Amino acid sequence: MTTSKEPKAGEAPAAGPASGGRPAAEGGYRVRRTLPLRVEAIRQFRRRRTLIAFGILLVLPWVLVGAFMIGGSPSGDGVPGLVDVATAGALNFTLFALFVSTGFLLVVAVALFCGDTVASEAGWSSLRYLLAAPVPRARLLRQKLIVALAYSVAAVLTLPLMSLVAGTAAFGWADVELPTGGTVPTSTALARMAIVVGYSLVAQLVVAALAFLLSVVTDSPLGAVGGAVGLVIVSNILDAVTALGSWRDFLPTHWMYSWMDALQPQIQWTGMAKGAAISVAYAAVLLALAFRRFQTRDIVS
Repeated sequence: MTTSKEPKAGEAPAAGPASGGRPAAEGGYRVRRTLPLRVEAIRQFRRRRTLIAFGILLVLPWVLVGAFMIGGSPSGDGVPGLVDVATAGALNFTLFALFVSTGFLLVVAVALFCGDTVASEAGWSSLRYLLAAPVPRARLLRQKLIVALAYSVAAVLTLPLMSLVAGTAAFGWADVELPTGGTVPTSTALARMAIVVGYSLVAQLVVAALAFLLSVVTDSPLGAVGGAVGLVIVSNILDAVTALGSWRDFLPTHWMYSWMDALQPQIQWTGMAKGAAISVAYAAVLLALAFRRFQTRDIVS
């Protein structure tokens, strides 16, 4: 005697105990399950360039400490600057390390993480296989951007944190001495240090967005990273041309060092506000272009 009923033509089979009473479709394809952030983060962390980049950022403060130990007391070129008070304490040393790294080293690190993420997949001919998983294009780009920005933030934070450790070991803990004279108590200086680091992160947004756009446009990771760094260098060169006048205010790197306004006896917010607005505006436009370009790009690699 038959205890089960065969489904008629056109009928869907009933959900039985083997499926737990749930439709089989629930265990099928879901967009949210494709390319999890954890998987992408692990893939990027295992890359050699990630380890090298963080290694350089961790070693640099100790190299600077060694340079000061060998060279003796720092001396400027007659104009008061952070180098004159770099050895006054850990916080002063951290500010000096940020000053010498903002214009190039941090730019290279951010461009490396954001410029290599998509272009490397295309260079390895694995991008089309990710999309065939299938991972929707917008999600793939979003996941890669989130991970790239997370590593960029970690890179920018790594330098001052290690500089605090190296500075404390070499020069001790003391109030911040301002290049223009006077001191800032440690409690106040820590709050200002948070402002400095926060603004540095915002200022690097334009570098991250530019590198990410180039990563979408080209299949060469070196081209994407080098292109972003090269355009930043060009912007710095144009910024030195005083004949441009107020046009320099619209250059993406013109306000990169505005965080030094936080080292004044009274914080000056004007420069940092303008710099943050310019950086966010450029980043929004560049990232929009990256997503639009990727949606219409013919993926052949």
